[in-house]
Amino acid sequence: MISAAEAKQKLIEGNQKYLAAKAGDTEAGIGDVSAEMRRKTAAEGQEPYAIIISCSDSRVIPESIFSAGIGDLFVIRVVGTVLDNHQLGSIEYAAEHLGTKLIVMLGHTECGAIKAVIEGHSGGFIDYILKDIALAIGDEKDEYKATCLNVEHGVQRIRDELKLHPIENDKGVEVVGAIYDIEDGTVKFL
Repeated sequence: MISAAEAKQKLIEGNQKYLAAKAGDTEAGIGDVSAEMRRKTAAEGQEPYAIIISCSDSRVIPESIFSAGIGDLFVIRVVGTVLDNHQLGSIEYAAEHLGTKLIVMLGHTECGAIKAVIEGHSGGFIDYILKDIALAIGDEKDEYKATCLNVEHGVQRIRDELKLHPIENDKGVEVVGAIYDIEDGTVKFL
């Protein structure tokens, strides 16, 4: 584990790389994070092409996973990829006010919150998250299947609570589930 000072230095250095990025840089699949794009989105606003709800797990980085740049994704992160009114409000904002047409509920392999539910752990504020996951996965003990159930539960909740239905034409909003494999980097859409 690195110290807080070392972590802060890494963030500073990372931000310096970010500031130095040029339009069209495609190193390591990075989207456009150039000064030009920052200025453009500051002046013209954002037009994200997808809303991604993902876990807060530090190994799950939607912008990197999808080689996205500034203004490409509207990302909402919460441990266990669960939803409450705050996340639903954020989704509603991006869909209604920004016109984003794709909502992706992105679970991932090796999720600590899923494991905690399967193993029966509880305590503190995390119980709010674990209870949500437990409702979604029931008695499932296979981690991958439980992750899929949790994602499918989120997809259905978005559809029901925001009154969104599977896309019927090019003007609708689509809600899909996906699983990111933290070991090999693939995303499997459900």
